[in-house]
Amino acid sequence: MLTFLLIGVTVLLSWRAFERPRLLERLILWPPAIDRKHQYERLVTHGFIHADWQHLLFNMITLFFFGRAIEGLFAQYMGPLGFVLFYVSAIVVAILPTYVRHRRDANYRSLGASGGVSAVLFAFILLDPWTLIFVFFLPVPAIVYAVAYVGYSFWADKHGGDNVNHSAHLSGAAYGVLFMLLMEPRVAGVFLQELANPSFLS
Repeated sequence: MLTFLLIGVTVLLSWRAFERPRLLERLILWPPAIDRKHQYERLVTHGFIHADWQHLLFNMITLFFFGRAIEGLFAQYMGPLGFVLFYVSAIVVAILPTYVRHRRDANYRSLGASGGVSAVLFAFILLDPWTLIFVFFLPVPAIVYAVAYVGYSFWADKHGGDNVNHSAHLSGAAYGVLFMLLMEPRVAGVFLQELANPSFLS
């Protein structure tokens, strides 16, 4: 249910921002606005707007499938709003390295839910590393996708040039893993056990 709520709010705000450039400019991560005007809410609001429908659709499909699969676990440990707290905090933590790096860069802007979505995806992968993720309609084991995702994000972050915030992807993924392990340390054992027993070999 909470996953649907997050998707609904994100779709609504993104849609409104598509039609209202001034709203987009007010919600987007623009470091000088945080540094000079103390508009700290941008650390959150940038995660609820997107560059276009394709950007929005990709993030929300990922959140739909993997958010629903893990939100119940967060409710057990953190109460009914646990998943929302995890997701929103992931958006903030994922963007912090970017903010620090571009703190005084008036030409830099960032938007999108990718940091929070990466946290959700990697939290799920800890629980079921051999589940199949469809990448361009091809089934790929989640753990294989995770390794490729991290490797590519590291490479792309260093080379740049594609207007994608790969740093937020990496930070979000790391946060998702660390949050899960701190919330329930036994997840590490579950992950290692699952990793040693590929489901497609059983």
